[in-house]
Amino acid sequence: MKVAVIGANGQLGSDLCKQLDAADLMSLTHSGIEITIMDSVKDSFQKYRPDIIINTAAFHRVDDCEADPDKTFRVNALGARNVALIAQERGAKLVHLSTDYVFGGEDEPRTTPYTELDIPVPANTYGKSKLAGEDFVRQLCSKHFIVRASALFGVAGSSGKGGNFIETMLKLARERDELRVVNDQVFSPTYTKDLAGKIARLIATEYYGIFHITNKGICSWYEFTKEILRLAGLKTPVIPITSDQLNQKARRPRYSVLDNYHLQLLGMDDMRPWQEALKDYLIEKGHIT
Repeated sequence: MKVAVIGANGQLGSDLCKQLDAADLMSLTHSGIEITIMDSVKDSFQKYRPDIIINTAAFHRVDDCEADPDKTFRVNALGARNVALIAQERGAKLVHLSTDYVFGGEDEPRTTPYTELDIPVPANTYGKSKLAGEDFVRQLCSKHFIVRASALFGVAGSSGKGGNFIETMLKLARERDELRVVNDQVFSPTYTKDLAGKIARLIATEYYGIFHITNKGICSWYEFTKEILRLAGLKTPVIPITSDQLNQKARRPRYSVLDNYHLQLLGMDDMRPWQEALKDYLIEKGHIT
């Protein structure tokens, strides 16, 4: 099976490329494909005819999305549309990466994890654009896997964000007397190595539809930071604060925990706890032994 990975140099794309057979892999970075331009998408697959296309490309700097909604929807919605149309035209399976941020905009506070059967209500422009991309994929490509994940961290780091939350916290913990981290946003951190492994298994099936794929367990950014520093042996105090104290442009979901319900129904939900995944990440990055 020939597989094309769009966003191959990102956190998830890098781990996907490690999981897949290199002999049948087409790695596409931004220099090789511009998903917002249909001709670019067509040209990318004119000679190489993949059986599976995995689209990890996105504009995901959440506050910047709020400031530039046109770019946000152009990449996350119309870009997804272009890839879906070409996948359908070629009869290819399509994996479209989405986010927990399609949830969290409800008026009533949420306290139970979202399943794939819940109706999305985004809280910000980024979430709205990703939901629009999901809708295009569902409507335009019959062989689709829409994969929603949460708070990704991977060895390669995020090319769009210049690293990831873990590396930022470790750096700041060594530079500052204390860290102030929000304690009212709850989610499930997800290691891209684990997510990539699950996607590699999923694309071998015909279980099309929406899938939530996160590591087990939940935490806030404050709790996540405390565990990062504990494992790394750093004693820097971590002070919990509220989201309102950050004064960010975009509203964040206060609760965006995803339930891997469809994986459970298929007997495929063997995702490990996020604490184990975090330790594995820190070992792989050389922060601990």
